[in-house]
Amino acid sequence: MRRLAGIALALGLSALPLILAAQTPEAASVPPVAIVTLDQEQLFAGTLYGQAVQAQFDAEAAALLAENRKIDAALEAEERALTDQRATMSPETFRPLAEAFDEKANGLRKAQEAKSQAVSQARDARRQVFFRSIGPIIGDYMVERGAVAVLDKASIIVSLGSIDITQAVIARIDSQLGQGPEAVKP
Repeated sequence: MRRLAGIALALGLSALPLILAAQTPEAASVPPVAIVTLDQEQLFAGTLYGQAVQAQFDAEAAALLAENRKIDAALEAEERALTDQRATMSPETFRPLAEAFDEKANGLRKAQEAKSQAVSQARDARRQVFFRSIGPIIGDYMVERGAVAVLDKASIIVSLGSIDITQAVIARIDSQLGQGPEAVKP
């Protein structure tokens, strides 16, 4: 068992010069660490690409909210008019009108809820594309740092700040991807 540990140590030490030689100047100033951390939320919010994804979602959500307010105002006006007519109608005449209004209002609400879910699903899909797109950049940076793993900073209880690569990776993503593929859209 000791012999295997010695061989593994010797192989690991013999690979150290190769790892150090492969480092970029920015990564070479930081000593190699086996494990590095990354704050995924900060990475998303801090990159131009992530900000473009979020801005697109915010614009779509704001447009939907404005549409919902317009529909609500129209339904309120229609309900008031129907309520005013109620005093002049028999219950048999009013009931079908009220039921038709309820059906219309419920249909509109369901349609708006479906739109809201579609906007959220589109945001989630764009976020997934974002993380898939940046995977190779994170992998390259990890190798340059001589690391063997990247952990989400949120899952770490205590660590040294020097193993957090979030800001360096944000800079690299911005320089390589900017606002993302065709400024996001899909």
